[in-house]
Amino acid sequence: MTTTKRLPAPQEAAQYQLGDIMLVGGEGIRAWDAEGREFLDCVSGTFNLLLGHNHPEVMAAVREQTERLVFASSSFQTEPTNRVIQELAAISPPNLTRVNLRSSSGSTANEGAIKMAQLHTGRRDVIVPFRAHLGQSLATASLNGTTKMRAPFPYRYPGGLHVPGPYCFRCFYRQTPETCGMLCVDRIEDFITYASSGSVACVVIEPISGAGGNIVPPDGYLQELRRFCDEREIVLVFDEIQTGLGRTGRMFAADHFGVQPHMMTLAKGLTGSGLPMAAILTEERMADWDRSLHSFTYGSHTLSAAAALATLEIVQRPGFLENVRASGDVLLGRLRDLQKDNPVIGDVRGVGLMIGVELVEPDGSQATARANAYQRSLQSHGILT
Repeated sequence: MTTTKRLPAPQEAAQYQLGDIMLVGGEGIRAWDAEGREFLDCVSGTFNLLLGHNHPEVMAAVREQTERLVFASSSFQTEPTNRVIQELAAISPPNLTRVNLRSSSGSTANEGAIKMAQLHTGRRDVIVPFRAHLGQSLATASLNGTTKMRAPFPYRYPGGLHVPGPYCFRCFYRQTPETCGMLCVDRIEDFITYASSGSVACVVIEPISGAGGNIVPPDGYLQELRRFCDEREIVLVFDEIQTGLGRTGRMFAADHFGVQPHMMTLAKGLTGSGLPMAAILTEERMADWDRSLHSFTYGSHTLSAAAALATLEIVQRPGFLENVRASGDVLLGRLRDLQKDNPVIGDVRGVGLMIGVELVEPDGSQATARANAYQRSLQSHGILT
């Protein structure tokens, strides 16, 4: 005997807290809710919408692919996935010649990069800066550079070593870029000596820390970090899941700093308009990898690959990245003008169109409550931040 349950309201049935807004449509940088209100989406769908909502060329590529092949296991080749591999290998830093598409999210791409580093080096520990965000899976949440993601769980992935990052506005060592002597790299040696197992496989770092505060490192930091890793045969992984593929006005944030990592991870904006796909780019020496060691059902998704191909073509068009840099310069300039007359704005930082504003209390401390209030106020004025 079966019974029919009452159809519950979404808020009653959802296991998690739902947002206050129900979006029903989007185009470009704008989105609309069920009540017809229009919003300027300054979050880009949690950094996924590199080309905005429903980019017509990306949508056309996806529709065309649905007529041919929607999905194939990553054990098989398809034309779109093969072409994505070729394109990423062609546009990546010269030392990154191999592409792994068998992940479907940034979390699993970062986990895959860590696995590869461990297998290649025969070591285990992972160095991550304070405030870093590697993902939401149990392993990446354990490695995130804040206790908020780790505190609720009794067990976490072992071997994570957290070190102060290049957050000059609130320097851990109370220095300035002019006088610090790059302590945030130099002192990593102490953390390895006294706080690690002594077996370090890799450093995983966002070239510009996104969720951790949109922190742009000072000149020379990433070069010094690469030197540090090379001297100790530690694999340097750039997490370009938020920064990659044009958001900063260069194809990769690494290009701004003239540094080539040993590995790079991509996701989020890779498909332009929000379809799931992730990639791990590696040096040739890490190509000896059994594909069964890291593979997910929706990795190399055929529809996502079609969207990624359209996105990669658009981002490489003449003037596209130049426009990102020019628009970012205008926005940074206007925000810094506001900063002059508003002491609540402690810092304005960013590169290209990856920009953050840090609000402060009169004593200089972080104004968390004030920031949350501004966010709610902006939303009421039709701006999503």
